[in-house]
Amino acid sequence: MPGYDVKVQTLAINGAADLQIRSLLDHDQFADPTGAAEALGISSAQWPLFGQVWPSGLQLAAAMAVRPLADGERILEIGCGLALASLVCHRRGAEVTASDIHPLAGAFLLENLRLNELAPMRYCHGDWGAQATPPERGAPRVQGRFDLIIGSDVLYERDDGGALAAFIERHALPACEVWIVDPNRGNRPAFTRALAALGFTLDETALEGAGYRGRLMRFARTAS
Repeated sequence: MPGYDVKVQTLAINGAADLQIRSLLDHDQFADPTGAAEALGISSAQWPLFGQVWPSGLQLAAAMAVRPLADGERILEIGCGLALASLVCHRRGAEVTASDIHPLAGAFLLENLRLNELAPMRYCHGDWGAQATPPERGAPRVQGRFDLIIGSDVLYERDDGGALAAFIERHALPACEVWIVDPNRGNRPAFTRALAALGFTLDETALEGAGYRGRLMRFARTAS
């Protein structure tokens, strides 16, 4: 691939079949020849983060491997990166949309679908920050509402204005679940309060083992 190096690895997902995943070779990769990432506020230091396998992403994929799926349920993964959880859901037959801000996330998803011999899956540009316009000729923006919204390690920045919660609200059905895996970041309480104000209740599970410590936060809201 011009401008950056990649690798293909086999990932073991608890509760699911292994995944073949193309990822960036390491954290030193960077290529933004047209300035697409810079236009979206993605710095050279942030650029390779989407293309790494993160422990929280593996935890979310494992959680989705065993979660019961309802007929017709629509799932949205936010900040998907390499979209491990989306791939697990897709292989189980769920109607899932993966989304991310990074201009290469869709291309990596397309290749990982091919590596795992999976049918096409919907990918959208999903940005809850101030610059919420997709790059020129990029993927369509997330549209519509979903029964389940999932994400891993998406609370990495302070969000005093509640932009992420507002984004979730725009795309959540009146009766909706939100599953977030978080590696005990300090921004979790503010996010929890923001979703509580939107009518969501929280059921939280500690995740520990194999060098990982974090939480699976399961928010739920019923239709009024």
